[in-house]
Amino acid sequence: MSRTVLVTGGAGFVGSNFVHHIQKRYPDYRVIVLDALTYAGSTDNLPAEMRDIGNGQYRFWYGNICNAELVDSLVAEADVIAHFAAETHVTRSIYDNLQFFQTDVLGTHTLVNALLKTGSASKRFIHISTSEVYGNAVTPVMDEDHPLNPMSPYASAKCGADRLVYSYWATYKLPLVILRPFNQYGPSQHLEKVIPRFITSAILGEPMKVHGEGQAARDFIHVADTCRAIDLVMHATDEQVIGQVFNVASGQDRTILEIAENIADAMGLRRDVIEFTGDRPGQVVRHTGDSTRIRDTLSWEPEISWEQGLRDTIAWHRDHQEQWRKQVWMRAIPITLADGRVEYH
Repeated sequence: MSRTVLVTGGAGFVGSNFVHHIQKRYPDYRVIVLDALTYAGSTDNLPAEMRDIGNGQYRFWYGNICNAELVDSLVAEADVIAHFAAETHVTRSIYDNLQFFQTDVLGTHTLVNALLKTGSASKRFIHISTSEVYGNAVTPVMDEDHPLNPMSPYASAKCGADRLVYSYWATYKLPLVILRPFNQYGPSQHLEKVIPRFITSAILGEPMKVHGEGQAARDFIHVADTCRAIDLVMHATDEQVIGQVFNVASGQDRTILEIAENIADAMGLRRDVIEFTGDRPGQVVRHTGDSTRIRDTLSWEPEISWEQGLRDTIAWHRDHQEQWRKQVWMRAIPITLADGRVEYH
């Protein structure tokens, strides 16, 4: 059965990869993308059909997620809403956090209110949250019941959106599902994020700069595996997913220093290309995800190994330099520390 899928933030990293996933897997689906094209979004990330103004199957709307009139009309058209629209970078949220709360919290508020207004019997709303809502791990692996203790303005904005969505399910029984992906990587990710920053630094002959001693550990999962998880949630029965929260994780963590070393090794570089800088404020010490719930409910498991995913991501950056070189100047962000000093991270 053909469906209409509204993808908010669909010109960003994960959103655009999901659009490509839908186009490849479900060629009869209609796809509507809503994106404000802020610094991290680009129509270069989208299928060419999105840039064809006469194409009725793939439509792009340049607009703000907080525009209630626009959002109401697009939600009314959609069978599925996949909500990616958010500001997503910890360091940038320390530098300039107002946009994070406007987009992440108020934008989500606009969307769930649109769903409430338009009627929801035949719809499904998939909210893409983040593991950052958990803060520092208090257990060896973090399941969906782990305490929420966000450590940065970005994480707190996403936590607010996450709990807002849950409250609309609890209050109105709207068809809402929350996914909490752990750290993502893959093609077309903005250069402010650690893996593309390391890879492009190596390509440009620059040092890979690691925060602190590089011992902060993260659970990384390839964006294609995350898209499969969203796909499964989109096509599951109501009984399986409505009102649920699902982690999307590999169950393995790697330190930032290990990631830099893995990239240097994979690109044939000496490890002395790695340099250490001041630690990042709001740094989370360790994230390791428990994805038992989505595995048991929907039979999802990651398919792309770390080694394969890293090779593919390095190859993409070597082959698409015209796309990412436009972002080089945005890799480092000035932030003011608690003692008044300004550092670039």
